[in-house]
Amino acid sequence: MTVIIDYGVGNLFSLISSLKYIGIDAVLTDDDKVIKNSDFIILPGVGAFRDAIEKLEKKNDGILKNTIIDEAKKGKLILGICLGMQMLFDKSYEYGEYNGLSLISGNICPIEKDLNNKELKVPHMGWNNLNIKKEDKIFKYIKNMEYVYFVHSYYGKNCDNSIIADSEYDIRIPAIVKNDNIYAIQFHPEKSGNTGLNILRGFKDLI
Repeated sequence: MTVIIDYGVGNLFSLISSLKYIGIDAVLTDDDKVIKNSDFIILPGVGAFRDAIEKLEKKNDGILKNTIIDEAKKGKLILGICLGMQMLFDKSYEYGEYNGLSLISGNICPIEKDLNNKELKVPHMGWNNLNIKKEDKIFKYIKNMEYVYFVHSYYGKNCDNSIIADSEYDIRIPAIVKNDNIYAIQFHPEKSGNTGLNILRGFKDLI
């Protein structure tokens, strides 16, 4: 069973529809018992890090956050998407300094501050190709340099050892990072056409 963590952030219709299309009937839940009985946890997210992590920490008096961390440490397959990816890191510096779930080493920092080409627009929004850095089973159905869809103003830093795919936007943007059973993707697979669906198919094969 696949669960999508429900903590009150984002419209999840397109993600649920994409999963269903490839044969994954995901359950949207905040019930810790259901999460503990699942095979695969997806942590979604859109918006600002501060608001999202606050909602997650307050949901069910902190039980939901602790359940995610505990299940990850037990070896359960976890997938963070977009802001959900960023929440898996140690810290974010979006509108302040906030602690993440510390399931992936590194920090979330502003793209704009690190750009050499100041004419580039932030957010990094639109299609960009995916440069596969390390072999992984999630790439089973795609080829190197296929395009995926990004929308973000902050990105992962100090996580070089975890990067399995990146994209170039003047600087190198970690697109997919991995820490053992924990995967995190910066782009939106549900908005990335066949390539996004095929990446989700790769995750399906891992379950």
